[in-house]
Amino acid sequence: FVNFLNVQKTGRMRIPFGIAQVGKAFRNEIVARQFTFRMREFEQMEMQYFVAPGNEMEWFEYWKEARLQWHLALGLGQENYRYHPHDKLAHYANAAVDIEFNFPFGFKEVEGIHSRTDFDLSNHARVSGRKVQYFDADRNESYTPYVVETSIGLDRTILMVLSACYDEEHLASADGKEDIRKVLHLPPALAPVKVAILPLVRKDGMPERAEAILHDLRLRTACHYEEKDTVGKRYRRQDAIGTPYCVTVDTQTLEDGTVTLRERDSMQQQRIPAERIYEAIAPTTELNSLLKKL
Repeated sequence: FVNFLNVQKTGRMRIPFGIAQVGKAFRNEIVARQFTFRMREFEQMEMQYFVAPGNEMEWFEYWKEARLQWHLALGLGQENYRYHPHDKLAHYANAAVDIEFNFPFGFKEVEGIHSRTDFDLSNHARVSGRKVQYFDADRNESYTPYVVETSIGLDRTILMVLSACYDEEHLASADGKEDIRKVLHLPPALAPVKVAILPLVRKDGMPERAEAILHDLRLRTACHYEEKDTVGKRYRRQDAIGTPYCVTVDTQTLEDGTVTLRERDSMQQQRIPAERIYEAIAPTTELNSLLKKL
């Protein structure tokens, strides 16, 4: 709020516009409890959206829907989200709603959308003795903007993603015994490692060919190289950290330049030319794949 005039004047911004930030927040909790939900210190992502008085409810409904679409774009399941309107409003608000997610322990708030009227800017003006107003050329008048706020806890969001994506799959191994595959079904665009490059064995020129592929990909996407243990064990390790794709370099790679591309969730494999690896994984691993859903 204190930067409203600086941003508006230097950026020549016209109402409506928003200021978003990510940072550390603090809360006076006498007894910290409920894990990440009542911490004294936490990471928060906020946006203050400044609108003309009288238009705040229109923008409140817009951001209520837009923020839910952002959550749904993560692919964690529409059935796991719900709105929770506030029955009792803060003295400065004229509308408020929470977006809740169905954690393993029940529905909990992950984001709040609030219409805060002109309470914040009016109080900054009152205490500072400085006028905090916007001249609207369309209305030919000056006014104190109203604020629609979206506020989402980063710690809660990480917990939401991890709790929704972790799974233990019971599979039958080759000898007939039960095998438990621990897998983190992270949305590929959010996975910290997009693709793992794995030589089948540590000899016969396969590590060198795998490192060449790594060198080609590392400037375009987040890669990981690993050559220790059997390729099956390496697949399992990548599944556990949520890596959406694994590329295996084998003897056929040395003959015709193709590699095995394995997809994490289905475990399906296909042969593709090594030079087409990025082309094959980019549609799902790039952040644009999520943004296009908004």
